[in-house]
Amino acid sequence: MPTIKQTTVFKFDELDERAKERARDWYREGALDYEWWDCVYDDAKQCLALAGFDVDRIYFSGFSSQGDGACFEGSWAAHAAKPVKAMKEHAPKDKELHRIAAAMRAIARSDKSASMSVRQSGHYYHDGCTSFSVEARTSEIEEVIIEASRDAMRWIYRRLEAEYEYLMSDEQVDESILANEYDFDEEGRRSA
Repeated sequence: MPTIKQTTVFKFDELDERAKERARDWYREGALDYEWWDCVYDDAKQCLALAGFDVDRIYFSGFSSQGDGACFEGSWAAHAAKPVKAMKEHAPKDKELHRIAAAMRAIARSDKSASMSVRQSGHYYHDGCTSFSVEARTSEIEEVIIEASRDAMRWIYRRLEAEYEYLMSDEQVDESILANEYDFDEEGRRSA
């Protein structure tokens, strides 16, 4: 004969702080089981296009191990670099993007036929694990193109890291738990 057991369940906001922390830990273990980075990728591709980049694919690993970072595969062409004003209008507060756009625009003005392609190489996904092919009038221009491209990769990584930290913040985790109306036991363990 079946036995009936009664269990008291709590909503997140009914838990004490210690139990809430346990509930947050539970949520964080599986919270990002979707491609949360897509919005960052889309924005990065759109922003970098203003600087003349055509980003085909972005790779990253993060956020607490040696070798973490981001890189992309794609190309850059002097003729595709828009005036820096376009970047400032699109992302008015992002000084790093303005700097990258200004560097690429300066190259475009000094060498109208300059171009670059980049591929990911190696076992990691940071900006140093890339292989560049650059067409430029001088080796100095080539160096600026490569360094600005790597700066763009580091910018992408910082954006990914900021998005990850936002999604895993107590405030966002609490909001998600409350919105999903999960039940917990008194200790903050998920109740079935």
